[in-house]
Amino acid sequence: MPFSPDDLGALFQGDGFTLWHYRTADTRAAVAAAGYFAPVAARMFPGDLVILQAADAMALLPVRAGTALGTGVTLDGAVGALSLARSAAQRFSFSQTAQAVVRTLVLGPIAASMVAGSAFAVSATVTGPVSQVVFTVRDSAGAPLPPAKTVNVTNGRAVTSFPAPPIGTGYRVHAEAVQDPSVSAESRAFSVGPDLKLLLLEDDTRLLTEAGDRLVQ
Repeated sequence: MPFSPDDLGALFQGDGFTLWHYRTADTRAAVAAAGYFAPVAARMFPGDLVILQAADAMALLPVRAGTALGTGVTLDGAVGALSLARSAAQRFSFSQTAQAVVRTLVLGPIAASMVAGSAFAVSATVTGPVSQVVFTVRDSAGAPLPPAKTVNVTNGRAVTSFPAPPIGTGYRVHAEAVQDPSVSAESRAFSVGPDLKLLLLEDDTRLLTEAGDRLVQ
């Protein structure tokens, strides 16, 4: 059977760690195969643990890179797929001491409009154990525009700059913590306009160009 997202639940989450519980009629070997948890790759991270209740075993499996599962420990080789039994004669418990850690990321202000061909600075104020921030400029559809910039946090701030994107509207700056992408922020939309190089001057009843030439109709 394929992976079922309805059967995967988070029992505990904190400080970048998640304890998952997954019940399935598949075998332990099928669940441990490469790519089984690919549909939830964005939610599972290396170091997480999965309590697996499969058709032929109950096991505690660590999550490795790319949602691949480690060898883990088989807790019981004769547990049914859809029942979790607990009695006075046989008990299973899991505990972890955790402490809440606050992480926040706030973007600095960005001009509502800018000129094509110019550059603009971006900054973020960081609270908590965040050592690096990734900045990207995104178009009106939310697609990131290269380059993405990874910046070290110094004294609670991350600062860099970008060249102005092509002429258009709906651009935004997105920032997220490298260690935990859920810690993120996005700026208000801004636009990029053409560089108006023609400067007009007024001399009594005449309009002059920047070079001093008179404009005629």
